[in-house]
Amino acid sequence: MNKRFSPKPLAELVSICVADVFARQGFTSCEIVTHWDEIVGPEIAALAEPVRMQWVRSRDPDEAPPATLVLRVDGPAALEIQHLGGLILERVNRYLGWRAVDRLALRQAPLTRRRREPRPKIDDGAAAAVAAEMAGIADEGLRAALGRLGAAIKRT
Repeated sequence: MNKRFSPKPLAELVSICVADVFARQGFTSCEIVTHWDEIVGPEIAALAEPVRMQWVRSRDPDEAPPATLVLRVDGPAALEIQHLGGLILERVNRYLGWRAVDRLALRQAPLTRRRREPRPKIDDGAAAAVAAEMAGIADEGLRAALGRLGAAIKRT
C-alpha cells in the first residue's frame, strides 16, 4: 500500500500552530496581525500594532456587539493614532467584510514588531553580466535568477 504525501505550504502548518495563541487574544484569525501593514497602510503600521480584540459577551450570538481593537502605540504617536481612529476602524472593518470593530483602545508601549529595512536594489547590469557567464544553463529564468543572486553576493 503506497500512500503519496504531498508537501503542505508552511503557512498552513504555522497557522494551525498559532491559532490558539491568536484565539486567546480575541482574534478569530491571524490575518489582522499578519497583514496589518496592508490593512491600515505603512504610515499607520509604523506607529501602531494590534494587540488583541476584546469582545463583549452577549446572550444572543447573532446580536453580539462589535469588538474593541486594542492597539499598542509608541508613546508620542498615541495622539496621532487617536485622531486617525475612524480611518483605522473603517479599514479594519472593510478588510474583515463586516462591522467587527467599533472602538479602539490604545496602550502606550514600545512596538514589538521590528520594521524590516527595504532590500537594496540589485544592479541589473551586474546581474546580466553574471548571468552571461553561465552559458551552460539552458533555462533563461534560472540563469537570470542566478545572475541576480550572484550580483547580490558580489555587492556584499
